[in-house]
Amino acid sequence: MNIKIFAAITAFSMLMAACTKDLNRQPSDAITAADVYSTPLGYNQAMAKVYAAFANTGNVGGTGSADLPSQIIADEGNSDFLRLYFNLQELTTDEAAWSWESDAGIQGLHEMSWSSNNAIIDGLYYRSFFQITLCNDFIAHSTDAALAGKGFSSATVDTIKAYRAEARFLRAYQYWVLMDLFGNPPYVDETMAIGTFIPKQISRADLFKYVESELIGAADSGLIAPHQNQLGRADQAAAWALLARLYLNAQVYTGTARYTDAITYCNKIIAAGYSLHKDYSTLMLADNRNNTDENIFDIEYDGKYIQNYGGTTYLIHGPAAIPDSVSGCNGSWSGLRMTQDFISKFPDPSGATDHRAEFWTTGQTVDMTSLYTSTAGLSTFKYRDVTSTGAKDPDQDPAGNYSSIYFPLFRFGEIYLDYAEAVVRGGSGGDANTALGYINALRGRAYGDSGTYTINASQLTLPFILDERGREMYYECCRRTDLIRFGEFTTGTYLWAWKGGVLGGTAVDDKYNLFPIPTTDLSANPNLKQNPGY
Repeated sequence: MNIKIFAAITAFSMLMAACTKDLNRQPSDAITAADVYSTPLGYNQAMAKVYAAFANTGNVGGTGSADLPSQIIADEGNSDFLRLYFNLQELTTDEAAWSWESDAGIQGLHEMSWSSNNAIIDGLYYRSFFQITLCNDFIAHSTDAALAGKGFSSATVDTIKAYRAEARFLRAYQYWVLMDLFGNPPYVDETMAIGTFIPKQISRADLFKYVESELIGAADSGLIAPHQNQLGRADQAAAWALLARLYLNAQVYTGTARYTDAITYCNKIIAAGYSLHKDYSTLMLADNRNNTDENIFDIEYDGKYIQNYGGTTYLIHGPAAIPDSVSGCNGSWSGLRMTQDFISKFPDPSGATDHRAEFWTTGQTVDMTSLYTSTAGLSTFKYRDVTSTGAKDPDQDPAGNYSSIYFPLFRFGEIYLDYAEAVVRGGSGGDANTALGYINALRGRAYGDSGTYTINASQLTLPFILDERGREMYYECCRRTDLIRFGEFTTGTYLWAWKGGVLGGTAVDDKYNLFPIPTTDLSANPNLKQNPGY
């Protein structure tokens, strides 16, 4: 299955008819689901389409009630999953602000004053449901009953069953995203044919149980062992990594802590033979597809075959003032900058001490004195479309527009951080000295021989771990979730520039711990209730 090439030729048409007011409409596409799923090649292409939905863009349907907002469609680069997800996970925190005030959905994100009508929030909601819809369709057509009588060889059936487990993982991942961001989204699975029902809302606690069950089920019956699957496809370690993240946040989602379970799944990944990649500065480069020592599961981007202005293309062009010679692309959009409050978590912004401080300072002020001024706040060149040898990206388009950097949804560095936090929070099955060793291993890679990096047992506290997560994982779509888990997202415990729309920062309403259900879905679906406060 060549996901990248298939992504280049795939139009985002559904394999089944979308739900409309006229439920008796005939399919407009001459190719039906029965045709697609009649051959092994059809299954291969359908699975590639599920993966391609991560990286491609376009006007796609949601839960059957609405398409992506018109503002997102007008700038198709904004409909990419990663760009939407990044904006909600990072622009709402101390790690990022965006200069282009007139961009649809931007106003109110960093200020934490968004409303129930926001193009970016709506876009992510519908993009996640689009991928869930593709997964549901594949899963429905790959059951034992669906495969019986097709005349496929036993080897082909085994391959399709592995695909099915991957589709279950990908669906569970998107439901985790919706649970984390929206709390109580509508729920649909493979048994619910589009156009025959109105989706019902599921409670956050029940969705937690569902995601947990699907991940365990996929890992135990179908997902290929760690390091054994084709590049870009999910394996058991991907499910374990999401389980570790799920359990680490369980108290937020359900009210019940599950730190012991988080440690259990961290241990599974650690035992699977992953290790820290030797050089932090090469984690997010054009040849990071080779970082199989650390990367657990990636979204694949390619400058030749996947061309849009979302994904890692957004992360090389977006940072303010980064010159072409550094970013490897054809210019900066002068958009993304970081608050001084986040920068201050590093010993110095030059990167001479902690090499993870990959900040661009020329022409930029450290203090973000203006939220929508591109020179206010440092930017980062963490993502660069050059190879680890400094060479040009061999897969870049001739104009230098598009990135080939893979985005790791899960990497091994996070597992060390998850383990240490779960141990400090009182989980069983881990060891405090081991946790300390993992944190010092991360810091050793970050500091190299530039200074003293080790901490002692008394320094391994929850505040330290939150700061270390920021230093290690910034711009990797974790920050909002982390700040909520530590009680610092909406509260006055930790303030950053322009939090709450105030230069020095201020506490905001706790309702902002969740995003609102889009009003378009509320209008179309009488089964849905809005999140409190919106």
